[in-house]
Amino acid sequence: METTASTTTSLASVTLEVADVEAARHFYTAFGVGAHVHLRPSEAHTTGFRGFTLGLTVSNPATVDGFFNAAVDAGATVLKPATKSLWGYGGVVRAPDGTIWKIATSEKKNTAPDTGRIDEIVLLLGVEAVKTTRQFYTDRGLTVAKSFGSKYVEFAAGPTTPVKLALYKRRALAKDLGVPVDGTGSHRVVLGSTTDTFTDPDGFTWEPTAA
Repeated sequence: METTASTTTSLASVTLEVADVEAARHFYTAFGVGAHVHLRPSEAHTTGFRGFTLGLTVSNPATVDGFFNAAVDAGATVLKPATKSLWGYGGVVRAPDGTIWKIATSEKKNTAPDTGRIDEIVLLLGVEAVKTTRQFYTDRGLTVAKSFGSKYVEFAAGPTTPVKLALYKRRALAKDLGVPVDGTGSHRVVLGSTTDTFTDPDGFTWEPTAA
């Protein structure tokens, strides 16, 4: 049955599948994002790039450094050191469970102290065909908030989570994160659905969240 306006899907939660839940919980608490992700155990096979990243947008470079250093101190691996670029300031780390996180701000000048606050969280999926996957999600009722043709699409956040869903070309995303594009097996992430269980064109799984 086709999705109707009364049963539209929205992103309700993000669950990371990890080998050691207690170790992951300790890391994410120390990192400062524990309230925004769920964890569950999984031994699913996965190699290389998992096809997604979680991004934190913050207000200034000092706050980027605060989250970045907290992640590294808790055991994250640096993929890209925090540095200034044309678009702002940011860096990329890989959590001990394998999830890649990007921490960034559009500000280049470090003129304010670390606020310790997250302005926005984006779950960015690397997909083969942005337009095709965008259509898949709009057919399920997600609302497009930003769109840059076939390169990038961002959907409006749902009512129960601050995490926004976005789409980017898989190869471009891997390049931006500083990792090889190749990867096989499980994505090791499950998106919480406000409706039913389904899988998108790139193999990302959605499951209903508990009431």
